[in-house]
Amino acid sequence: MAAFSLLTVGFLALTGVPTAHAEPGANTGFALPFSGAPAFEYVAPTKTTAPSKINQPLGQKAADALAARIGLHRSDALSPKQARDLVSGRGVGGDRQAAKTIDASIAILTNTVGRPMLSKINGQVVPSVLGSYGVYVNTRGQLQSPANADAPTRKVNTLIAPGGYVGQWLRANGATHTLVALYRSAYTVEVPFGFVAQQISGDGQLVTNTKGGMKTTVGMSMAPPLWIVNFALIYIVSPRLAAAMPAYWTPIPPEVVRAIEASPTGQVPYARYQQYFR
Repeated sequence: MAAFSLLTVGFLALTGVPTAHAEPGANTGFALPFSGAPAFEYVAPTKTTAPSKINQPLGQKAADALAARIGLHRSDALSPKQARDLVSGRGVGGDRQAAKTIDASIAILTNTVGRPMLSKINGQVVPSVLGSYGVYVNTRGQLQSPANADAPTRKVNTLIAPGGYVGQWLRANGATHTLVALYRSAYTVEVPFGFVAQQISGDGQLVTNTKGGMKTTVGMSMAPPLWIVNFALIYIVSPRLAAAMPAYWTPIPPEVVRAIEASPTGQVPYARYQQYFR
């Protein structure tokens, strides 16, 4: 993810051209490769600075409508039991450590109102909700992009790569139709953009936006191709969870951007920068 993004393109040979409904490109203010495929750029969240919209989830109606635009339907998703088995390491060939990484990735990418991340900072458990900014606070209290090399959302790439754990688990547990639906969606179109975006973005894994002549910055997970890829992956696991993804993106405060970009690890202590977030 967010990284939940390095999945296979080789499956195209079996599934053919994606069946998502492409529309004309949108001027989102993101440049290639961070804008993704022009035909689907309009699908991703738009910018907001309104406090009432920041970190708000999509909601189920919007999530289902968005899924249809990228070529997915609720019937393509795993059954509730299959979803529970996948994120708990059960089922044929299940692995608890792999499942833990998948579950953590979903939690990070659905860090919206009502779904806080919990971190231990100075001996206290501190909740945080930062999904719209495209950053999150890890369990150790470090603020970072979900695409940071340390994040579960980056590490999960090995599990979802061609021939990896997730594909094998889906096939072994009666969900081949879900895998086929995923690769026929806009997911397949967006994966290469997301991959390149992450490779050229350094330790911070942040993205610049210039819409309206204003230069602002957001975390990698809110760039159109990454957001669409992650949405597709979460939707096939659970449409309900996909509905909890951020409905809008909002700029990271400049003070925080400078700190993350200056950090050799792309991480900064949340306690030091919490004051800058709404």
